[in-house]
Amino acid sequence: MDNGFSNQRTFNLKMLLILSLGHLVTDIYQGSLPAILPFLKDKLSLSYAMAGAIMMASNLTSSVIQPLFGYLSDRKEKAFLLPFGCVAAGVGLSLISIPADYVLVLLLVIVSGLGVASFHPEGYKTAHFFTGDKMATGMSVFSVGGNLGFALGPIISLFIITQYGFDFLPVMIVFSFIFVSLLFYAWKSLAPAQSMQSGTGNGLHENAPKGAYVALFMIIGTVVMRSWTQMGLMAYIPFYYIEHLKGEPIFAGKLMSIFLLGGVVGTLIGSFLADRWGHKLYLVLSLILTSLLFPLIFVAEGFALFVALGVVGMTLISSFTVTIVMAQQLLPKNLGIASGLMVGFAIGTGGIGVTLLGLIADHFGVPIALKSIMVLPLVGVVMSLFIKYPGQVRR
Repeated sequence: MDNGFSNQRTFNLKMLLILSLGHLVTDIYQGSLPAILPFLKDKLSLSYAMAGAIMMASNLTSSVIQPLFGYLSDRKEKAFLLPFGCVAAGVGLSLISIPADYVLVLLLVIVSGLGVASFHPEGYKTAHFFTGDKMATGMSVFSVGGNLGFALGPIISLFIITQYGFDFLPVMIVFSFIFVSLLFYAWKSLAPAQSMQSGTGNGLHENAPKGAYVALFMIIGTVVMRSWTQMGLMAYIPFYYIEHLKGEPIFAGKLMSIFLLGGVVGTLIGSFLADRWGHKLYLVLSLILTSLLFPLIFVAEGFALFVALGVVGMTLISSFTVTIVMAQQLLPKNLGIASGLMVGFAIGTGGIGVTLLGLIADHFGVPIALKSIMVLPLVGVVMSLFIKYPGQVRR
């Protein structure tokens, strides 16, 4: 089953893997910052508020403003944003251990964040032209690179710091140069994508379907609910099992690893199923299944708890790529903006919602805050049902 859009593109796994590598590298730098922050705090004798400002600057520049870079990408083909974004993300993060001045550190964080923000819309837009008929499946190849990068970032940065010292952090910049070298090697393969971005190929001449902006608004709302659920679980599962149940910190860390690993697996499986069943149908089913499985977190113990969190992560995050593809199909002339809205704005806004969970935790306790998250995927289900998505047409 396709989704009602004409398509003359072909599936190109080689280019998707190269782009996915760039996504992995870029998100290694983004994922490393929280792990590096304690070392920055100690080196510069920062207050918690100053350390928090660093994270806020990173989140604002790397996520919330992504639609702006999407807009710039849609104005004219800007494939240079791929190497530029990755290198900027790497330079800003890798050099962060050098300055002894807080303002310079903040500027480097902003440079890295802008690099991340510029890479993602162009990356998702370019990947779109190499997915062929398997839109969600192909896009999942690109998306999984980012998921792995986020997971590897803290591991790699902490390994370098603990083994060689904080001053050796600049060696991380080598990852961005490796990707740029591969990208330039395959640069001629980007020509078809650049032609389509210019409007000469099939895809960008199509007008947005009727009611596209209302549908896009509903998708954004659904993604905010999904992101709020994910960020809330990542923030409060450790508090719940360490502070409330008096568990070991390493146990909570393993739980989060299983949760995120489930998301990686779900992204691949869910995208394949969405291409077969229909994008909207899969989005609705994944949120319903997440809502049904969520209570298992509070009753499962031991190995069963790891299974429960892994499955919840798999079902919840499995629609990540699907919603990006849906937004791109609703805005065929504005693929960059569509990608920036899904990956940056909607997810970043959902993360901001975690602040409200903090207020609940302060007033009613961590268990209540964690249990209140169960409402969010249910709200997402309701919103997803009202999405008028032009699909369910014959392949």
